[in-house]
Amino acid sequence: MTDNYFKIDPECHLIGDIGPVNHFPGVQMWWRAIDNIKRPLLTGTTPSLLGKAAAGMEEWEMQRSAAPETILKAMDKYGVDIACLLPESMMDTTGYTSRWCTNGDMAKIVESNPDRFMYQPNISPIKQRGVKNAIWELEYWVKEKGAKIFKYYSPEDTYMNDPELWPFYEKAQELGIVLDLHTGMVWVPPGKSKYCHPDQLDDVARDFPDLKINAFHMGYPYADVLNMVALGHPNVYICMSLLVPWALTAPRKFARLLGEAMRFVGSDKITWGTDFAGFGVQMMAAVKGLREFQISEDMQEEYGYQPITDEDRAKMFGGNLGRLMGIDTTKRRIK
Repeated sequence: MTDNYFKIDPECHLIGDIGPVNHFPGVQMWWRAIDNIKRPLLTGTTPSLLGKAAAGMEEWEMQRSAAPETILKAMDKYGVDIACLLPESMMDTTGYTSRWCTNGDMAKIVESNPDRFMYQPNISPIKQRGVKNAIWELEYWVKEKGAKIFKYYSPEDTYMNDPELWPFYEKAQELGIVLDLHTGMVWVPPGKSKYCHPDQLDDVARDFPDLKINAFHMGYPYADVLNMVALGHPNVYICMSLLVPWALTAPRKFARLLGEAMRFVGSDKITWGTDFAGFGVQMMAAVKGLREFQISEDMQEEYGYQPITDEDRAKMFGGNLGRLMGIDTTKRRIK
C-alpha cells in the first residue's frame, strides 16, 4: 500500500506474555471485552462494506502476534513509518500485583530498530504507586533514554483532574513531552469510565497550558465535549485512534465524528493512530480508512463539513505529531 503520507502511530500496544496473569478475573474480563469490540468497529456492518474493508487482507493479519517482526511486517505493508511502542500496564486487572508488559520490555524492542520504533513509556498508574515514583520514572526516560511521548491510562488510577496529579503534570510540561491520555468511556473493564471523561481535561489544560495533550479515541462517546475542550485550549489535540475503522464500516458515522472535529479545531489539531494490539487488520483498517475516506457530498452540504484534502491527511497521519515531537517527516522510513 503506497502513498505519500508520513505516518506516526502513537498507540501501538505491546501486550506481552499474559500467561502468568491470565488467571486473574480482571484479566479475563478485559479479554471478553476485546472480543466484543470487534462487533461495533468491524464485523457489525453490511457484507458489502465488510467485503470492501477486507480486500487485500491476508490470513496472518487476523491472528494475534506480539512478535516485533509482525509489527514491522504490518507497518511495511501499510506504510507506517514510526510506531511509538506502548507497553500495557493494566495493573487494575491483577489487583495491582503485576504489569502485563514493562517499560523495560518495550525498550528492548525499540532498541532493536530505533529507526522505526520509538519509546512510549506507560507511566500508569500514577496515584496508586505514588506521584514521586511516577515523576522519577518520567525523568529517567526523558533524560537517560530521550523519550518524547508517554501514556497515562487514568481508568486504572484516578480522575485525570485529580489535584494529586498536578506535580506530575507540572514536570511533564517542564520536560516538553507529549502526553497521551485515554478519553471517553472505558472499552475494556475493569478500568473505570468515570476517570476519563474528557471534561476533566479542561482543568488540566487550564493549569498547564504548555503541556502537549494528545486525547485518544476522540473522547467517544463524548466527542462533542472533547471538541469544545480542544477548541478552548490550544495544547489539546484530538486523536482518532481506535475509531478510524468506522471510515470503512460505518462511513457516515465516521463523517460526523471527523467532520465535527474539523469544524471545531481543524486538521492542525487532529492526530491519527491504530490502537494496534497484535492484529494486522487493525493497522489495515486505520490506514486504509483515513487514506481513502471522504465525507459524502450530501453531508458536506447538509452539515457544512469541509472535504478532507491531501494536506489534511498528511497533517493527521503524522505531520502534527511529528511537529510536537520534533520528528523530520520529510523523509520516509518505510522499507
